[in-house]
Amino acid sequence: MPLSQFPFTLEAALRRGISKKRTRARDLSTPSRGIRLPVQAEFELLDSCRTLTETTPQSFISHVTAARIHGFYLPQRFQQQQSLDLARFAGDARPRRKGVHGRQLELARSDLVICAGVPMTSLQRTLLDLAPMLTVEELVDIADQLASEHHRSFGRQVYPLVSLDALKAYIAEHPRHRGLAKLHAALDLARVGSDSPRETMLRLMIGRWPLPEFKHNVEIRDEHGVGKVGPDLGCEEYRTCAEYDGAHHFSPAQQAKDHDRDYITKNLGWHQVLINNDDIWAGELVVITKIARALKLGGWADPTNLAERSLQGLLNTRKDFE
Repeated sequence: MPLSQFPFTLEAALRRGISKKRTRARDLSTPSRGIRLPVQAEFELLDSCRTLTETTPQSFISHVTAARIHGFYLPQRFQQQQSLDLARFAGDARPRRKGVHGRQLELARSDLVICAGVPMTSLQRTLLDLAPMLTVEELVDIADQLASEHHRSFGRQVYPLVSLDALKAYIAEHPRHRGLAKLHAALDLARVGSDSPRETMLRLMIGRWPLPEFKHNVEIRDEHGVGKVGPDLGCEEYRTCAEYDGAHHFSPAQQAKDHDRDYITKNLGWHQVLINNDDIWAGELVVITKIARALKLGGWADPTNLAERSLQGLLNTRKDFE
């Protein structure tokens, strides 16, 4: 590994015959003792963590830093966290370093994994450790991410990183952990099949209103029973589906795919609702009203009259009802 391109330890530099004077040059910074950082180099978080654990015996990465490496859906406030979470087993000395949030954790050896040579807390343990720091809905985002699974009769098969049952079983083994009430509430709300935090948000939003249940992993089939479309969320009883169209749907290639999706969905007799960021920013009632109107087209009785709300000029119509 070229020392000019990645963080490195002084021990590694000396092994390669680099003088101590060279390691004090201005093109290198010292983020923590025993570590040097090439000032102009660009590198991954994992590279910094590798050097950190190499210079701190019996240590491992945890909490937000582990979550970032695992690729968890984290809220924006954690995305640019500067300090690194470094831990040791309870009973060992807490890591004390510049730029490091040192911790002591009681956990089993099985709670550790090795990622590209870096020891860190496992997916399940990282979720458990984040529980005190996140809201219930933020925990649902991550639980949905870990448990996401698709086995439709068409398209790419997706297998869970950790099944929802396995997550629940793991959490049950830690009855005295902080944030457990929030985590239990999140796991009760988690579902298999969400592919993004926005899909999860949309499902949770629907669940807060008196609407029929919408599920992930619904297949829209033709008259021969052949699956043709897999919407983000679907209500089979009223042949209604909801799609969240994020920024990636604006590319020409994706728009062509979406056009085919919309055409097939309509021709198979389903009522499709497209939700985008403008709808989200306009407010929850706007989203729910759009979905309620599609459900009514599918035969839903709408007992609380949700479809008769004003969309305040959205959809180029404005109609206020008593």
